[in-house]
Amino acid sequence: MPKVLISDKLSPAAVQIFKDRGIEVDVKTGLDKDELIKIVGDYDGLAIRSNTKVTPAVIEAAKKLKVVGRAGIGVDNVDLPAATAKGVIVMNTPFGNSITTAEHAIAMMFALARDIPQANASTHAGKWEKSKFMGVEVTAKTLGIIGCGNIGSIVADRAIGLKMKVIAFDPFLTVERAADLGVEKVELDDLLARADFITLHTPMTPQTKNILNAANLAKTKKGVRIVNCARGGLIVEADLKAAIESGHVAGAALDVFEEEPAKTNILFGMEQIIATPHLGASTNEAQENVALQVAEQMSDYLLTGAITNSVNVPSISAEEAPKLTPFAELAQQLGSFAGQLTEEGITEVTLEYEGDVANMNTRVLTNAALTGLLKPQLEDVNTVSAPVIAKERGIQVSEVKREQRGAYETYIRLTVKTGTRERSVAGTVFSDGKPRLIQIKGVNMEAALGHHMLYVTNQDKPGFIGALGSILGKNAINIANFNLGREAAGGDAICLIEVDADVPAAILKEIQALPHVVQAKTLSF
Repeated sequence: MPKVLISDKLSPAAVQIFKDRGIEVDVKTGLDKDELIKIVGDYDGLAIRSNTKVTPAVIEAAKKLKVVGRAGIGVDNVDLPAATAKGVIVMNTPFGNSITTAEHAIAMMFALARDIPQANASTHAGKWEKSKFMGVEVTAKTLGIIGCGNIGSIVADRAIGLKMKVIAFDPFLTVERAADLGVEKVELDDLLARADFITLHTPMTPQTKNILNAANLAKTKKGVRIVNCARGGLIVEADLKAAIESGHVAGAALDVFEEEPAKTNILFGMEQIIATPHLGASTNEAQENVALQVAEQMSDYLLTGAITNSVNVPSISAEEAPKLTPFAELAQQLGSFAGQLTEEGITEVTLEYEGDVANMNTRVLTNAALTGLLKPQLEDVNTVSAPVIAKERGIQVSEVKREQRGAYETYIRLTVKTGTRERSVAGTVFSDGKPRLIQIKGVNMEAALGHHMLYVTNQDKPGFIGALGSILGKNAINIANFNLGREAAGGDAICLIEVDADVPAAILKEIQALPHVVQAKTLSF
């Protein structure tokens, strides 16, 4: 009988689901890290919310652990590389609290517009300061949404119902999807200049971290009001404090902070700041939904091997797993390769399956490719949520299947279209079960993808390889594999290099400055 530990508070109904499915369950909340490490080795599953930290030490101690289930979206408290390396499935519940979080953002916007918390405290104190709390209407104001995915689109819908003008910045939002939502797709600088209210609904990625810093806050309209119910690190708190003190920003309503739990913060005590303790998902309905969902998902996996809403492996049935797994890995790598090189809204994605792979469960493979493609920008995406997110963003996804007609017995080609360009990458699985790239942008080459990769497109001219090698050598960056391909002698060429460590930004700039280099970028797999 499988055994599950629930280490954060879940509803009794979720506990009962495990029991009804024949799974032994222990509820032990409030454990410190040493207590968790001491007992986790006895369990096949670990059900958590945000309080439990599943560190590499916990994973190492969990000798029997097969699955970690997070009742909620974010898995920042789980070390995914460690879990994946140990073969532990990590699941989340990506859609259970979207409405709740969106509603909290709208509530925070109203509270900010009308100084409701401050007026409440003043009135309770018997001051009756009616003239002090002169608010603003939201009707006819412009709401700027940074990140118009699942939660952001719900906020947009509610704001339009309030007769607000809604504009959105989101590189993955297509013009067509924006039109369906009734919002105007804009660039970030345009949003900053026009918005009366700004609300953030984007995951934490290298592109979004500190997106509201001093430079960008200076671009906002004087008197702007800011709401953040997404991630604390999206705003540089010191810069926000300075912008409020200068009178440029009228105020902010924050549900998240750079460090949580936020017992102290430089913004605390400011009259213009409304703060709540990360309540975005805190409604009875949302907490019940995600708890029941994670209990069902974990039970299914432990009893049947079915994988649902996994964030670190594709969803594959037990019967399909042996044959599909290497091709799912290939599809996700192809998507990740294209996703890391795509910096604008995607309009179309085409997956071509040729040979034996065309007769497999290609939906799983397409979902894996979409996961890899969207993850560099969205972070909280998996093989279940990826097709939903793609549909929400107006991305047309199509599959083409055909019998073998080329040199390879079977292969997958991914083609991504944006408003300005088209990029394709193809790969296959060799007899050793390992994925390989076989073509990039029409250029033939065979390459395995390692953790640290350097991608360079250049003109095929003498001396280029030596110059590139010299830069890497003098900076003590060791080359593990060096793969080359070109269209024709003297034409466009591609280098795909596996290195033993990440290439720092300064060295990448040096490579980009080499003669004949068109593009140079670091990739990670």
